[in-house]
Formats: sequence, C-alpha cells, structure tokens
Amino acid sequence: MSETSGMPSAHPPEAAFDIDLDAKLDAKLDAKLVAKLARAQACLAGVGRLGVAYSGGVDSAVLLAIAVRTLGPAGALGILGVSPSLAADERRAAHQTAALIGARVIEAPTREGDRTAYRANGPDRCFHCKDELFTVTAALAAEHGLTALAYGENADDVLRRDRPGSRAATAHGVLRPLADAGMTKADVRAMAAAWGMPCADKPAAPCLASRIPHFSEVTPEKLAQIEQAESALRELGFADSRVRHHGEVARVELLDTDLPRAVASPVRELLLGAVRAAGFRFVALDLGGIQSGAFTLPLVEVTHARD
Repeated sequence: MSETSGMPSAHPPEAAFDIDLDAKLDAKLDAKLVAKLARAQACLAGVGRLGVAYSGGVDSAVLLAIAVRTLGPAGALGILGVSPSLAADERRAAHQTAALIGARVIEAPTREGDRTAYRANGPDRCFHCKDELFTVTAALAAEHGLTALAYGENADDVLRRDRPGSRAATAHGVLRPLADAGMTKADVRAMAAAWGMPCADKPAAPCLASRIPHFSEVTPEKLAQIEQAESALRELGFADSRVRHHGEVARVELLDTDLPRAVASPVRELLLGAVRAAGFRFVALDLGGIQSGAFTLPLVEVTHARD
C-alpha cells in the first residue's frame, strides 16, 4: 500500500543481507540458541506458504527472517497491519527491515477503530485489535496462497498476564513458533544481533493506543496527538519514550538515564514546547520512567486476585 492508498500492495525486497544457513552467521549463536532456532524451524516444517503478522519489531522481524530461511523468500509473506494506531516512523522502519531481510511485505488496512469494544478501551483492547488483524490476514490467505499464519509471541510473553492478544491468536489458529521453541526476548535479540539485523536493539514499541488509560475512549485524534509528541521527543534525542494521554495532560515517560537531560535547559523548554504543540495543555514528567503495561497490569492483577 502506498502512503496514501487504501489497498494492500507488495514492497519488493532491496539489498537483502545473507540469512541463509551459512555457518558464519550461526557460528555467532551459542549451542542453546542454535537448538531453539532448529525447534522454531521445525514448527514451520510442512507449511507451504506462511503469512507472518509483521510489525517491524524485533520479535516479528526475527520470525520473518526464520520463515524466509526455512521456507525460502517465496514461502514467506510479511503482513503489516496499518491503522491510526501505527506510527508513521514505525511503518517506514518496518519496510526497511523487511527489505534487508529479503522478505516480501504487504500492507493491510485494519479497522479496529470501527469496533465499539476496541474504542471503549477496556483491559481487553488488545484482543479486539489482534482479532481484527488476524481476521484481515486470514481474508488475505486465499489471495496470496497462504497455508498458515504466525505471529511473534516469545516465551516471555507467554508468562505475562497483560497479553489478551494471545487469546485472539489461539482463536484464529495462528502459529507462535518463537514461543513454542522456548525463545525468550533475550534470545530473539541475540539472534537478531548475530544476523546483523538493525532492529536487534530496537526498543519495544507498543501501539499508540497503549498510551491511553483504560476506559478512556480511543480516538484518531488522541492517537495523532501521541504520535506527534513522541516523534518530537525522538527528534530531541529521546530514543525511547511514552507519552501517556490524560486529556489536557501529557505524562511523559523516559528512560531513567534521560531524566536529568529532560529537565535541564535548553532541552526542558524544547520538550515542553514540542509536546504542547501536539495539543496538550500541561506536560508532566513521570519520575518512574518507562513502565511497560502500566495501564493494563494493575487491572489484570486485580481480576486474577478475585478469581
């Protein structure tokens, strides 16, 4: 899909790096990781043509690379869901990484924003988002000759309680080769680094909707505000950040090491102006730093405590 069109289209790979079974790549992996790689590849044995739910993050990128290695470039297709919850920077980076892998990627518009339950933004929001994504990818299967779908859940994700999207994967019969092979996040990053993938150290980039407190409606306008503010923070040199949307207040989460710089002139004034320019009236810096699952985990833990 082009930047402005609404239909999925292919992005042919450009100068791909070598991800075949060359020993010089796998020699950088320890024996345990080589064994896990073999298990992940075994999970794909017999798959004719695989569709990979692809975001450009390190998990889905490594899964796509494994699929290309296992099934060949013609046997794997990355499917990038595009909606207002995907930042433009993430979209561009996803295509750049896929081109280096040598994988074909198509864009598929998803319409989770049309779902009342998604907009309501309960703790199960991710279920409705993933359900939409897998519904769309399944609809593309016949058109692109796909015989199976997979996504990049890793072994650490399986242990987390704040991952309702995994229920959608189960409901749609989506494969999870990384998790089944026992690959942790550290394993995935180590494999990406050994293969020279640019996303090896890429910070986690949850969708923009994750910045909105639960039970506060998800709207395109809020998502656009968050994207603009976070893009401005990256331009100021904050490589990893979250801008939490609390109405007129933007609660900014940064790495602990970035906090001193954020409150010192002239960066403080630049940060304040940039976030206000995104439509926020007040800008608060969270001294707790970046907190993954900050909105969802407390609600999920209360639910489990009652069960």
